[in-house]
Amino acid sequence: MSSKFDSYQKRRLRSSYFSVVVSIALVLFMVGVLGLILLKSTRVANTVKEKVAMTLFLKDEVTNEKIFKFKETLKKESYAKKVLYISKENAAKQYSKEIGEDFLKFLGENPLKNGIDIYLKADFVTPEKMHELETRFLKNAFVADVSYDKPLINLLTKNIKRISFWILVVSGFFALIAIVLINSSIRLSIYSKRFNIKTMQMVGATKSFIRKPFIWQGIKLGIIGAFVALVGLSIVVFYIDKYVPSLEILKDYSALAFLGLGVLLSSFIVTWVSTFFATQRFLNLQTDQLYY
Repeated sequence: MSSKFDSYQKRRLRSSYFSVVVSIALVLFMVGVLGLILLKSTRVANTVKEKVAMTLFLKDEVTNEKIFKFKETLKKESYAKKVLYISKENAAKQYSKEIGEDFLKFLGENPLKNGIDIYLKADFVTPEKMHELETRFLKNAFVADVSYDKPLINLLTKNIKRISFWILVVSGFFALIAIVLINSSIRLSIYSKRFNIKTMQMVGATKSFIRKPFIWQGIKLGIIGAFVALVGLSIVVFYIDKYVPSLEILKDYSALAFLGLGVLLSSFIVTWVSTFFATQRFLNLQTDQLYY
């Protein structure tokens, strides 16, 4: 009879551990997917920003030698991602292709100016910083005028801020749900051992001594759940890279490393805290309260 009961208890314990691991894995998987969206949305936003160019129209008297030196100086600036020089001859050819006719035949001369396109780094593509750069360039002796799409920059900055805010709100909401679900799963697994906890306490075991094996067990279950979640995330990342290769998700090693460490660290912290407070709750209960 005793062996059957022990066997039943072991099966029940294994079932409890399995449910905890599955719960942790599912929750961490969802949190990982949201983290991936958050990381890649930032990457996509930065990629869009870095396609915006600020054009410097140069004065006619500026020689080719000075233009070359000026271009090389711009390349070394902290705000410059890429710098391209476009001569007025090439600009005229490009414009003629766009309108479908050679406008130089009508005008007799080329009214366009030599220009330098500066593709800025993402951090500098904001209305304030671009205005500062515009003011700075207009004071330069080589620059006749500065041009960039101000309405586009304002709209781009506004939309990116709005999207980032809602992604953070949704991520925070799901992170809270994750903590609650993992905490509930761990509390249920410890609930089945509440009488053992109270028995150990009654024979003189300290609270820290009683908590220690439960905390280590919770952390181990959390790590197992995290690895299961990472396997699921690896499959998702593989298929995203396969069907949306432009994101270059498999080449973004820093983002993937950050995501993996984030999932592992989250599982460690949440399971440690949840197990600590779950065991503490039963340690503080009176014996007659264990039946409720």
